[in-house]
Amino acid sequence: MKSQLVAESAGQRTFVVVLDPGEEAFATLTSFAVDQDIGGASLTALGAFERATVGWFDFNEKTYRKIPVQEQCEVLSAIGDVAIGDDGKPSLHVHAVLGLRDGSTKGGHLLEGIVRPTLEVTLVEAPGHLRRRKRPELGIALIDLDA
Repeated sequence: MKSQLVAESAGQRTFVVVLDPGEEAFATLTSFAVDQDIGGASLTALGAFERATVGWFDFNEKTYRKIPVQEQCEVLSAIGDVAIGDDGKPSLHVHAVLGLRDGSTKGGHLLEGIVRPTLEVTLVEAPGHLRRRKRPELGIALIDLDA
């Protein structure tokens, strides 16, 4: 992974992060957010994965149903945010639309993506921190604007 701070003004930083082949996207971006002490941000990305897993949230089971993509796929769109989780560390929430060789797509909550050949990410930090809290009645953690 390589990164560059491309803008900084009034408490807002903008980074471009470029992941290398073989890196796992979710873990790498989480580590980057921890290393840069990012407590609130939005992100967008595009690139490709050699394989990935997205998820569809099942409210009845309060868990993600895994949707594996076991082939090279284009990251047509990935959008998400960073907020501080219940553990006090940066927590990523990313949704992705993946394009397959036949032109079809699979999408959902990004659970895992092995980069090949690249993933180009723009991360824009908010001047304040966001807080993500576990909602037991839903089974997921959501941004809590009252925190």
